[in-house]
Amino acid sequence: QVQLVESGGGLVEAGGSLRLSCTASGRTLSSHTMAWFRQAPGKGREFVAATSRSGTLDYADSVRGRFTISRDNAKNTVYLQMNSLKLEDTAVYYCAAVQGTCITNTCRGLRYDYWGQGTQVTVSS
Repeated sequence: QVQLVESGGGLVEAGGSLRLSCTASGRTLSSHTMAWFRQAPGKGREFVAATSRSGTLDYADSVRGRFTISRDNAKNTVYLQMNSLKLEDTAVYYCAAVQGTCITNTCRGLRYDYWGQGTQVTVSS
């Protein structure tokens, strides 16, 4: 069993930056594909970014070039660096994990087994 805990959310002005963290306990993350999803008010959950156990990166078009996902397996932590934030980035951000790997553009379609409880990101004008 894997427990995921997100942190780093908050209120930021448009154009600003935030870094989210997701720390896992229970099992090592090195054999897992890790991802970030988000859910805005009144909308469904959407894929944001993923990093496979082999180092493949996958990004949603809406965040590519602004967000960077990274992982530190020694710390059992995955990060999401968010720059140039926009009002439409406001959402609850969730960390997810699934054992196994993926290639670019397929990571988003994996069936993630483990989810965190989410952290709120609010971008103001």
